[in-house]
Amino acid sequence: MKARDIRDMTDHELADALADRRKELFNLRFQSATGALENSARLKLAKREIARILTVRTEREAAQS
Repeated sequence: MKARDIRDMTDHELADALADRRKELFNLRFQSATGALENSARLKLAKREIARILTVRTEREAAQS
């Protein structure tokens, strides 16, 4: 997901996307711990997407103040 796509989302969509990515990251970490993870690069990508979402959310909060 690109930052441009994330910026086009509403606040509610951002919250949903963040929850989905955090759930996915949890599942990926669990798979990694059990040795069932096939694509280890997906862990890094999920973390980046979470960071992008949090960055956009912080930018919006700063703009409102």
